[in-house]
Amino acid sequence: MADKFSFSPDEQKLLDSLVRGEISFYKVEKQTDIQTAIKIRRSALEEMTATDLNSLGQFTIDSEDASKRNVENMIGAIQIPVGVAGPIKVNGEYAEGSFYLPLATTEGALVASVNRGCSAITASGGSTVRIFKDQMTRAPVYCMDGVRRSREFVDWINLPEVFMRLKEKASETTRFGELTAVEPYVTGNNVYLRFCFDTKDAMGMNMVTIATQAIVDLIGDEFGVYPISLSGNMCTDKKPAAINSILGRGKTVVAEVELSPEIVQNKLKTTPEAMAEVNYRKNLLGSARAISLGFNAHAANTIAAMFLACGQDPAHVVEGSNTITTMEVTKYGSLYCSVTLPSLQLGTVGGGTKIATQNECLRILDVAGAGESPGYNSKKLAEIIASAVLAGEISLVGAQAAGHLARAHAELGR
Repeated sequence: MADKFSFSPDEQKLLDSLVRGEISFYKVEKQTDIQTAIKIRRSALEEMTATDLNSLGQFTIDSEDASKRNVENMIGAIQIPVGVAGPIKVNGEYAEGSFYLPLATTEGALVASVNRGCSAITASGGSTVRIFKDQMTRAPVYCMDGVRRSREFVDWINLPEVFMRLKEKASETTRFGELTAVEPYVTGNNVYLRFCFDTKDAMGMNMVTIATQAIVDLIGDEFGVYPISLSGNMCTDKKPAAINSILGRGKTVVAEVELSPEIVQNKLKTTPEAMAEVNYRKNLLGSARAISLGFNAHAANTIAAMFLACGQDPAHVVEGSNTITTMEVTKYGSLYCSVTLPSLQLGTVGGGTKIATQNECLRILDVAGAGESPGYNSKKLAEIIASAVLAGEISLVGAQAAGHLARAHAELGR
């Protein structure tokens, strides 16, 4: 299969060495240019696995930039279909107006479902959405010499003048990031310091990791203790955790809308009472019985699709799934719907946001890059995604209340 490309004698020798296991994948790039390295790795993998990887080799993104910023040992790119839902009217502090939602997914019926929710929300005047908290965290763990020393350490950390020194130290590592709080947690002789940062338009994990390293170096110089690990899992990153549901991580966002009985009937083919009951017995009671951290229908579905389209870290979908969906019939007979996302982690700079295809999706939403003021674009994106989640929840609960779920998947899921 390797003869698809015309390699020079030196490149062929490199390919043969890779196939024989004499060199590692990562070393190829050190002996040739990035484009050739990608072809050599892919050709070697074809021979080693007897697999045709032609489709992986067809892509439009900048492979040199991606190899430097986003991935190691690159062999190609995966393509995911992208659909569009909307427009959805959003009434936020940062997102104000109508937006078309790019959704990257392989699940038939998802885009159609979100689109139906967008229609119901827009016909109702739009979603009202607000951000209540904005913080990225990193939590190193210290092993102390007994509980007395743990108490001394926590008391020292809680001193206002110490916090100011830590804040100043963190500011030396970043132009935009800012340490906003330190939350100590003690377990026996272990002390966890949950550092909270405002990371502006960046999702900020790299930013806070570098800043936290500078902080722990200062703590070591001044208090004489050093962490066992820079991350002690009290952050908590990319794992289900109640602390993120309660205290928040990334953006804590709430979106709401009130649907009239007529809109519920005409667009969702059901009633406010039926949707409220489905939400209560499914999303609230069912989730409680399952001891779920998320009380929603499929918030992760919408979040994942928008994250993939917009260059976000897909692993952070796990924290996005903490969403709580509420629906209740008002005294006027309309249906009040809301979604609360305690830990929506995203950014509009860094990571995958600069990849050409993902950057185009961000531009559809007018949130690509840094905002007119630091943090503006990332907050705008958070409000849009929260509204998209609301649309997805309304549509799915409506479908279940009307008994249409299986039929929709049969028609569109294929």
